[in-house]
Amino acid sequence: MRIARFVSGDNPAYGVVELAQDNGDHPETISVLNGDPLAGAVNFTGERLALDDVRLVAPVIPRSKIVAVARNYVAHADELGNDVPDVPMVFLKPNTSVVGPGEPIVYPRLSSAVDHEGELAVVIGRICKEVPVERAHEVIFGYTCANDVSARDLQKSDGQWGRAKGFDTFCPLGPWIATHLSLEEAGDLEVAVTIERGGEVLERQRASTALMVRSIAEMVSFVSAFTTLLPGDVILTGTPAGVGRIEPGDVVHVDIEQIGRLSNPVVAQDA
Repeated sequence: MRIARFVSGDNPAYGVVELAQDNGDHPETISVLNGDPLAGAVNFTGERLALDDVRLVAPVIPRSKIVAVARNYVAHADELGNDVPDVPMVFLKPNTSVVGPGEPIVYPRLSSAVDHEGELAVVIGRICKEVPVERAHEVIFGYTCANDVSARDLQKSDGQWGRAKGFDTFCPLGPWIATHLSLEEAGDLEVAVTIERGGEVLERQRASTALMVRSIAEMVSFVSAFTTLLPGDVILTGTPAGVGRIEPGDVVHVDIEQIGRLSNPVVAQDA
């Protein structure tokens, strides 16, 4: 199942997306739900809309936090001259950094070296604390695509990452939450990032989540050991090798198999 958050009238709503590849009776539509599935039980309203007639927005706005795991792919740590830490390295991104598919990544005036970092995002579905690895699947609502946009120059100069990773628009999420994937399936998906620039398509990142140093279950357990996770909280699982600069005018695509494509244009802050 794919749970999307969308706008058709005045307020965002939730729905279940059916794609042509599902070979169902209603391809490229969204069936409207009567509430937020992360907040409680929901039902279908009976209304069905064409995907082309709605605007998808971020599938979740975390109620409290986005917890990101750094250096979780050996090749990515190597490309930036870092070692993989013995204990998972985590940082927080504010929920104000979240934007949805099609919304712009704003290139801030304060930076001159902004990178994309495509990755798999885990959406938490229930309040949990100190989750054992073997029970991690019980607290996961689903998975979506993410871009952990990073001001690399500020990351280096500040010595900590709050500002470099926390600008508004620096956490695109979408296009929807895939709830049908098992832990094992989510642990072996191809993540790819391409950039459209001046009529060219630049291949940047392509790797499997099977290459993650810590598994999804291990990350959920580690994070929940020090902070209570709430429904809608997001864990970013790290980025593979191939990160690179983005520029105003670019369009960044994050593709994760069995989930979908997250696309965002890049605009200058003064545009």
